[in-house]
Amino acid sequence: GASAAGVSGIRELRKLDKACEIVLISKDKDIYSRCILHRYLGGERSLERLNFVESNFEELYNVQWIKGVACTGVNPAEKIVKLEDGNEVSYDKLLIATGSHTFIPPIKNLIGAKNVVGFRNVEDIETLKEAAKTRKNFFVMGGGLVGLDCTSGLLELGVNVTLVEMANWLLVKQLDERAAKAYQDAFTAKGVKQYYGVGVSEAVINEDGEITAMRLADGTEIPCDYVVITAGVRSNVEFLEGSGIETSRFGLVYDETGKTSDENIYGAGDVSGLSPIWPVAVKEGIIAASNMAGVPRKMTDFFASKSTMNFLGIPSMSLGNVNPEDASYSVEIRETKNSYKKIVHKNGKITGAILQGDLAYGGILQQLIARKIDITKVKKPIFDVDYSDFFHIDEN
Repeated sequence: GASAAGVSGIRELRKLDKACEIVLISKDKDIYSRCILHRYLGGERSLERLNFVESNFEELYNVQWIKGVACTGVNPAEKIVKLEDGNEVSYDKLLIATGSHTFIPPIKNLIGAKNVVGFRNVEDIETLKEAAKTRKNFFVMGGGLVGLDCTSGLLELGVNVTLVEMANWLLVKQLDERAAKAYQDAFTAKGVKQYYGVGVSEAVINEDGEITAMRLADGTEIPCDYVVITAGVRSNVEFLEGSGIETSRFGLVYDETGKTSDENIYGAGDVSGLSPIWPVAVKEGIIAASNMAGVPRKMTDFFASKSTMNFLGIPSMSLGNVNPEDASYSVEIRETKNSYKKIVHKNGKITGAILQGDLAYGGILQQLIARKIDITKVKKPIFDVDYSDFFHIDEN
């Protein structure tokens, strides 16, 4: 895998071991950030400007890169990785950072239709850019971060976009209804039609196997020329079948050191199926590589539940659990004309927060949540707590 986790692992390995042989195997022929694929779709960035490694990456880190070839199997007993071209590569230590792929839900007529695509890799973006030259009505399934990335990119191409999300508002994992409304209103102003709290029951296809409309669960029929699936992903672990390496219903199983059920095999990133954000994938790659190189480290010092986003000029940050399950949590809200702030806390500890418009308080909140710091002794409004409130000042 040649994305965030794999590349970070390579950098760490080379830092710790100047002489070891490093082989990178990837289905991708290029290294690029999936987080900004929508910038490529909208024409704001070239493929080169999606690249997040040095131009001389292979030489700099002394890596043998086998490009454009997928793995088809792993034999832990013989320490061999099998490739789709029939070749085999041996290893002493293996890092599995194969990421994930778009999951097309089992909706009637959807699987196998000609004009449906995911939003996970450069090939998907190339398909959409080409389609936008002749198609005008695009249907986006899923109102999560990827769905909004896709919608933003499509708007730059001047096409009509309809967004459908089963939850009652967009970004339901990251935002509350109030913060989500800011984006919903902004997308409405850009002409995006949106449907919330309803699923898709069927794709209407013609005799050529092309989708002409999507039928929602409430019977609404939405004509469209192209469908983009952004609602779900599945870990790329199919090639591990029969290997004996432990996987769960989510993906590859590994511990806080990155180690899997095999002592010579490690994992990092999206392949866990636990949706780690980019910085977490990077950190997991570093931790796994460090242990592979014989330098013990654990993934214990990183706060994973953080998302930052900026759609249509509205910046937002989400930390922890922003939609409390019951009334045992207290919720504080502060609003101004240009900002919305919400803090969720219980028993003196902040458990979640949303910042929209003004993100200046985010660093402090992240530390308070990650370290589970008790703020009951701080005698000031919760939105005004700062680092100095936790300094002990003595005579010297």
